[in-house]
Amino acid sequence: MEIWDILDEKGNRTNRTIIRGQELQPGDYHLVVHIWVVNDKNEFLIQKRAEHLKLMPGMWAVTGGSAVQGEDSLTAAIREVKEELGIDVDLTNFTKIARVNRKDSIADVWLARQNIALEDIKLQEEEVSEARWASKEAIEAMLQEESFHNYGEAYFNKVYSEIKRSKEIGDK
Repeated sequence: MEIWDILDEKGNRTNRTIIRGQELQPGDYHLVVHIWVVNDKNEFLIQKRAEHLKLMPGMWAVTGGSAVQGEDSLTAAIREVKEELGIDVDLTNFTKIARVNRKDSIADVWLARQNIALEDIKLQEEEVSEARWASKEAIEAMLQEESFHNYGEAYFNKVYSEIKRSKEIGDK
Protein backbone atom coordinates (compact mmCIF):
# COMPACT_ATOMS: atom_id res chain seq x y z
CA MET A 1 0.00 0.00 0.00
CA GLU A 2 1.44 3.34 -1.08
CA ILE A 3 0.58 6.44 0.97
CA TRP A 4 0.95 9.92 -0.49
CA ASP A 5 1.14 13.28 1.27
CA ILE A 6 -1.62 15.65 0.15
CA LEU A 7 -0.30 19.04 -0.95
CA ASP A 8 -1.97 22.38 -1.53
CA GLU A 9 -1.70 24.21 -4.88
CA LYS A 10 1.64 25.73 -3.81
CA GLY A 11 3.16 22.35 -2.98
CA ASN A 12 2.91 22.67 0.80
CA ARG A 13 2.04 19.58 2.81
CA THR A 14 -1.43 19.75 4.33
CA ASN A 15 -0.73 17.16 7.07
CA ARG A 16 -3.24 14.87 5.34
CA THR A 17 -2.50 11.72 3.39
CA ILE A 18 -4.22 9.52 0.84
CA ILE A 19 -3.78 5.94 -0.23
CA ARG A 20 -2.75 5.54 -3.86
CA GLY A 21 -5.86 4.92 -5.94
CA GLN A 22 -8.16 7.03 -3.80
CA GLU A 23 -9.60 10.13 -5.41
CA LEU A 24 -8.17 13.49 -4.40
CA GLN A 25 -10.53 16.31 -3.48
CA PRO A 26 -10.59 19.46 -5.65
CA GLY A 27 -7.60 21.64 -4.72
CA ASP A 28 -5.61 18.67 -3.39
CA TYR A 29 -2.43 17.51 -5.12
CA HIS A 30 0.22 14.85 -4.71
CA LEU A 31 3.88 15.14 -5.64
CA VAL A 32 5.28 13.36 -8.67
CA VAL A 33 8.77 13.49 -10.12
CA HIS A 34 9.95 13.23 -13.73
CA ILE A 35 13.63 12.58 -14.36
CA TRP A 36 15.15 13.47 -17.72
CA VAL A 37 18.54 11.76 -18.08
CA VAL A 38 20.63 13.36 -20.85
CA ASN A 39 23.97 12.05 -22.11
CA ASP A 40 26.87 13.89 -23.76
CA LYS A 41 25.28 13.33 -27.19
CA ASN A 42 22.15 15.22 -26.01
CA GLU A 43 20.14 12.00 -26.14
CA PHE A 44 17.45 11.26 -23.58
CA LEU A 45 17.15 8.03 -21.64
CA ILE A 46 13.56 6.93 -22.10
CA GLN A 47 11.73 3.87 -20.88
CA LYS A 48 8.81 1.80 -22.05
CA ARG A 49 6.17 1.15 -19.44
CA ALA A 50 5.19 -2.47 -18.82
CA GLU A 51 2.12 -3.65 -20.77
CA HIS A 52 0.16 -4.71 -17.67
CA LEU A 53 0.19 -1.28 -15.98
CA LYS A 54 -3.14 0.53 -15.62
CA LEU A 55 -1.67 3.96 -16.42
CA MET A 56 -0.12 4.31 -19.90
CA PRO A 57 0.60 0.62 -20.57
CA GLY A 58 3.27 0.06 -23.21
CA MET A 59 3.95 3.79 -23.63
CA TRP A 60 7.39 5.31 -23.79
CA ALA A 61 8.03 8.02 -21.18
CA VAL A 62 10.71 9.49 -18.97
CA THR A 63 11.50 7.95 -15.62
CA GLY A 64 9.13 9.09 -12.93
CA GLY A 65 6.66 8.33 -10.24
CA SER A 66 4.96 9.53 -7.10
CA ALA A 67 6.63 10.62 -3.90
CA VAL A 68 5.55 8.53 -0.95
CA GLN A 69 4.59 9.87 2.47
CA GLY A 70 7.41 11.87 4.03
CA GLU A 71 9.56 12.02 0.89
CA ASP A 72 10.79 15.26 -0.58
CA SER A 73 11.19 15.72 -4.31
CA LEU A 74 14.94 14.98 -4.43
CA THR A 75 14.60 11.77 -2.43
CA ALA A 76 11.71 10.60 -4.61
CA ALA A 77 13.63 11.35 -7.82
CA ILE A 78 16.73 9.46 -6.68
CA ARG A 79 14.58 6.51 -5.55
CA GLU A 80 12.57 6.33 -8.78
CA VAL A 81 15.69 6.20 -10.99
CA LYS A 82 17.23 3.53 -8.76
CA GLU A 83 14.03 1.46 -8.59
CA GLU A 84 13.05 1.61 -12.25
CA LEU A 85 16.47 1.58 -13.94
CA GLY A 86 18.89 0.40 -11.26
CA ILE A 87 20.95 3.58 -11.67
CA ASP A 88 22.60 5.71 -9.02
CA VAL A 89 22.17 9.34 -10.06
CA ASP A 90 25.30 11.48 -10.19
CA LEU A 91 24.20 14.17 -7.75
CA THR A 92 26.86 16.63 -8.96
CA ASN A 93 24.95 16.85 -12.27
CA PHE A 94 21.38 16.56 -10.95
CA THR A 95 19.14 19.62 -10.91
CA LYS A 96 15.46 20.41 -10.54
CA ILE A 97 14.58 22.36 -13.69
CA ALA A 98 10.84 22.90 -13.39
CA ARG A 99 7.71 22.54 -11.30
CA VAL A 100 4.47 21.97 -13.18
CA ASN A 101 1.01 22.01 -11.61
CA ARG A 102 -1.25 19.49 -13.26
CA LYS A 103 -4.83 18.35 -12.67
CA ASP A 104 -4.23 16.60 -9.34
CA SER A 105 -0.45 16.48 -9.09
CA ILE A 106 2.51 18.75 -8.86
CA ALA A 107 5.35 17.46 -11.04
CA ASP A 108 8.91 18.35 -10.17
CA VAL A 109 11.05 17.87 -13.25
CA TRP A 110 14.67 16.84 -12.71
CA LEU A 111 17.61 16.80 -15.10
CA ALA A 112 20.46 14.32 -14.74
CA ARG A 113 23.42 14.86 -17.06
CA GLN A 114 24.94 11.42 -17.07
CA ASN A 115 26.34 8.88 -19.52
CA ILE A 116 24.93 5.45 -18.81
CA ALA A 117 25.64 2.28 -20.75
CA LEU A 118 22.41 0.47 -21.62
CA GLU A 119 23.95 -2.80 -20.43
CA ASP A 120 24.35 -1.27 -16.94
CA ILE A 121 20.61 -0.67 -16.63
CA LYS A 122 18.66 -3.11 -14.46
CA LEU A 123 14.99 -2.73 -15.33
CA GLN A 124 12.29 -3.03 -12.68
CA GLU A 125 10.32 -5.51 -14.77
CA GLU A 126 7.06 -4.89 -12.89
CA GLU A 127 7.13 -1.30 -14.20
CA VAL A 128 9.52 -1.06 -17.15
CA SER A 129 9.88 -3.35 -20.18
CA GLU A 130 12.62 -1.53 -22.09
CA ALA A 131 14.98 1.46 -22.01
CA ARG A 132 16.89 3.24 -24.74
CA TRP A 133 18.53 6.50 -25.71
CA ALA A 134 16.53 8.80 -28.01
CA SER A 135 17.17 12.16 -29.64
CA LYS A 136 14.74 15.05 -29.27
CA GLU A 137 13.71 14.43 -32.88
CA ALA A 138 13.04 10.74 -32.17
CA ILE A 139 10.88 11.67 -29.18
CA GLU A 140 8.96 14.19 -31.28
CA ALA A 141 8.34 11.48 -33.91
CA MET A 142 7.18 9.11 -31.17
CA LEU A 143 4.78 11.82 -29.96
CA GLN A 144 3.31 12.02 -33.47
CA GLU A 145 2.94 8.21 -33.51
CA GLU A 146 1.40 8.41 -30.02
CA SER A 147 3.95 5.91 -28.69
CA PHE A 148 5.55 8.44 -26.27
CA HIS A 149 3.46 9.90 -23.46
CA ASN A 150 2.35 13.43 -24.33
CA TYR A 151 2.96 15.57 -21.26
CA GLY A 152 1.71 18.59 -23.22
CA GLU A 153 3.29 21.18 -25.48
CA ALA A 154 3.91 23.70 -22.68
CA TYR A 155 5.61 20.99 -20.61
CA PHE A 156 7.94 19.95 -23.44
CA ASN A 157 8.75 23.56 -24.33
CA LYS A 158 9.66 24.27 -20.70
CA VAL A 159 11.74 21.10 -20.32
CA TYR A 160 13.63 21.53 -23.59
CA SER A 161 14.38 25.20 -22.93
CA GLU A 162 15.60 24.47 -19.39
CA ILE A 163 17.78 21.59 -20.63
CA LYS A 164 19.27 23.86 -23.31
CA ARG A 165 19.82 26.65 -20.77
CA SER A 166 21.52 24.29 -18.30
CA LYS A 167 23.82 23.02 -21.06
CA GLU A 168 24.80 26.59 -21.99
CA ILE A 169 25.54 27.38 -18.34
CA GLY A 170 27.59 24.18 -18.01
CA ASP A 171 29.62 25.01 -21.13
CA LYS A 172 30.76 28.37 -19.72
